[in-house]
Amino acid sequence: MKDLIGYIAKALVDHPESVQVNEIAGEQTTVIELRVAKDDLGKVIGRQGRTARAIRTILGAASTKLKKKSVLEILE
Repeated sequence: MKDLIGYIAKALVDHPESVQVNEIAGEQTTVIELRVAKDDLGKVIGRQGRTARAIRTILGAASTKLKKKSVLEILE
C-alpha cells in the first residue's frame, strides 16, 4: 500500500524527491500518511478534492482485495 501511494503521488507532483509516505498499522485499520512539498499540495488534493478522492478510491479497492482497511491522510 505504501508503495502504491508513493508511486501515484510521485507521478502527480513537481518535486517527487520530497514525497514521504509513512504507514502506521493498527489492529483493524492501517493509516497511510502522505507528505508532499507545500507547493505540490494542491496537485495532490485537486479541484474540490477530486484527485485525493480518486487516490482514496484506489487505496480502498487495493486494501479490500487484501481484506484490510486503509485510510489515507494527506499532511502538510
